[in-house]
Amino acid sequence: MRCGFCLPACPTFKETGLEAESPRGRIALMKATVDGVMEPNDQFEDQMNHCLGCRACEPACPADVKYGQLIEQARDAIEAHTVRHRGWVKVVRKLVFKQLFPHQNRMGLLGKGLRIYQKTGLQTAVRKTGAVGLFSKQLADLERTLPKVSGKGVIQQLGTRIPAKGEKLATVGMFRGCLMDSMFTETNNKTVRLLSEAGFEVIIPESQNCCGALHAHSGETHDAKQLAKSNIRAFQEAGVDYIISNAGGCGAILIEYDHLLHDEPDWREQSEWFAKRVKDISTILVEKGRLPQPSQPQSNDRVRVTYQDSCHLRNVMKGGNSPRKLLAALPDVELVEMKDAGSCCGSAGIYNVTQPEMANQILEHKMENANATKAHYIVTSNPGCLMQMKLGIDKHADNDRVQAVHIVDFLFDRMVKS
Repeated sequence: MRCGFCLPACPTFKETGLEAESPRGRIALMKATVDGVMEPNDQFEDQMNHCLGCRACEPACPADVKYGQLIEQARDAIEAHTVRHRGWVKVVRKLVFKQLFPHQNRMGLLGKGLRIYQKTGLQTAVRKTGAVGLFSKQLADLERTLPKVSGKGVIQQLGTRIPAKGEKLATVGMFRGCLMDSMFTETNNKTVRLLSEAGFEVIIPESQNCCGALHAHSGETHDAKQLAKSNIRAFQEAGVDYIISNAGGCGAILIEYDHLLHDEPDWREQSEWFAKRVKDISTILVEKGRLPQPSQPQSNDRVRVTYQDSCHLRNVMKGGNSPRKLLAALPDVELVEMKDAGSCCGSAGIYNVTQPEMANQILEHKMENANATKAHYIVTSNPGCLMQMKLGIDKHADNDRVQAVHIVDFLFDRMVKS
């Protein structure tokens, strides 16, 4: 397909106007490399890595080209054949992809370490001295958006089985994630309690692990598959009716486990069982839940809210409408649509770390649209988007009172009595 419908949907093409920065252009580069017309050199690798992986091109494509699968295959091929990783790059990749994210207990230690960092005054000292900025200005910027970390995961705080309030509608498995559970534990807690209030028994399998999204997006497909198999086993053994995610980036890979394992016949049935049960928290609440009655506002004043889509929730899980329905149903909320709300904010996993120039350019334009809504809250459904929007507020907000918040936290505070 060379029609070009994907071009105006692509954030990097919109920023640069370059054909090579579009899905059509990148597919042409992939084909030229496969056909032997060009070498998979540094420029080719850079262009593949410059893609955000937001997959906004897929809903725009009349031929339903699976661009997300193509870009992941290209990155996997690059990683399999590259000999260019040297020194610290190789060390960091091994640390992140092999030693840290696959191990839930080590992610828990990360959470405890961040808790100590925040509570001992070390964070204050680091910020005053600008120590993080010596390594990377982008990392220093992102450090300012870190949430308050509890140091305890959702299982440590709530247990592995939480009963439904009132008549049970279904049994759901909570996918706790790795960063979500180590850094955004309070959001995980509120997710479980919101599900319980809505009539769902919640099971949190202890043996689950990282979803594998970062691995799949970074050319570490083998490891992504191993993580997927472990998660499938964990939730099958739990015997749940649905598998609930509160992070759009995680949900998008979970719902495609059947594709990830499509070349392994022994896993076809199990991966299909898993994939068809995955739902975002907003979707399950709208479609199946017995929603708690929102608390009535104390005055006639309404808060102005705008919603920033999680790319993967919108483009892969097709769940962009459910958050809006939930927000619009709140009596104290005026929901105002942001221009290009479905366009990527520039977070894209670790993109804002590996491609800071493009990420910051996209974020600046995103904040222009957010500022135009004059919203009090920017609500989103993914932790990476949440931190990116907090960074955008820190750098570009017109109103110093505006806040970025996860939709679960926003709903819980208005629907569930403490």
